[in-house]
Amino acid sequence: MATRDKNIWILIVFILAGLVIGGLIGQFAAKVDALWWLAYGQSFGLSEPLQLDLSIIKLTFSLILKINIASIIGMAIAIFIYRKV
Repeated sequence: MATRDKNIWILIVFILAGLVIGGLIGQFAAKVDALWWLAYGQSFGLSEPLQLDLSIIKLTFSLILKINIASIIGMAIAIFIYRKV
């Protein structure tokens, strides 16, 4: 089956799962001397929450992305598995 025939939502779920699992592995690897490099990464996003007060309703929005080497590897493995399945 060709990749273009597959559902894009399944790919998104695979990528998100790869990022989450890779991020967790990176956090655990930070405690191991030989695997510290898997936890090396960067955080970016809105550090201060964005607030919208409409008198009736108050909305607060904040988004911070933490990407590390392990999450990038997890995402690459997820795409590879998606293509093979």
